[in-house]
Amino acid sequence: MATTGISKAVLITGCSTGIGRATALLLAERGYPVYATARRLDAIADLATKGCRTLQLDVCDEASMAAAVQTIEASEGAVGVLVNNAGYGLEGAFETTPMSEVRRQFETNVFGLIRLTQLVLPKMRAQRWGRIVNLSSVGGKITLPGGAYYHATKHAVEAMSDALRFEVSGFGIDVVIIEPGAIKTSFGDTATASIAQHADGPYAAFNVQVAEKIKDAFEGQLERFAGEPINIWRFNQRMPVTTQCIVHIIRRDEQHVQPGRCGFSLRGNIMRPADENNGPEKNEKNSTCEILFHMLVYTTQLSGLPLN
Repeated sequence: MATTGISKAVLITGCSTGIGRATALLLAERGYPVYATARRLDAIADLATKGCRTLQLDVCDEASMAAAVQTIEASEGAVGVLVNNAGYGLEGAFETTPMSEVRRQFETNVFGLIRLTQLVLPKMRAQRWGRIVNLSSVGGKITLPGGAYYHATKHAVEAMSDALRFEVSGFGIDVVIIEPGAIKTSFGDTATASIAQHADGPYAAFNVQVAEKIKDAFEGQLERFAGEPINIWRFNQRMPVTTQCIVHIIRRDEQHVQPGRCGFSLRGNIMRPADENNGPEKNEKNSTCEILFHMLVYTTQLSGLPLN
């Protein structure tokens, strides 16, 4: 799989569910040495029977991050590919969100990503080849009410990734941002659970509306735009869009893939399958317009302004 002397071992965070799990399974299937990680080993025990090596890693615990990186480097020489996937969404009114929750949000989505990247870079630089894949979000390009702190973390990931890309490119390392839209994972449940903790107070009605809109994105009108982490339609074929993109990122030195951002914020995972009367171009245009309309409805309803 790898060029002699170059490790292409893949370290993925947050593999207990969703995109992380789907990515680990796909890359293991493609023959890559995959180190799937999660806070609890029992949550990823089954991945060990499917070609993955499993490690305990908590992005809020530097000791566990250092131990995981050392284990991989002892076995492979270096972490060749880092997929920073671990993260969650904190939702609720800006004013009443406790600082302890804000700090935990940044610790998980930003500071853990920073430190783990710092830990893998020395050996990655030494072999002069590497891929750092940071899972951002469409929420790193736009901002919706009730998600101030989550959006702030994803905007931070975008900015840091863009700066880091320039700094490490001379060492043969590429940094790529992936910006998924709605995907059917436990993300929505986690986000609404954070709102439920603040049922009272001056923003109670606002928080209820935010929770309803998040639920709608995963179970209501917008659900048809949400793709499965691994089983997403793209044009006229089943294709794991986000995970397939990561495969191309890793193989960029072997295939001609456009460098920089790989964004599915308004593409890919909101496509409906093409048919003879409704080609891919029309699907993309219609889906994009519809999702933008629903975003407009979302923000207007929360602001209390009339939508004519």
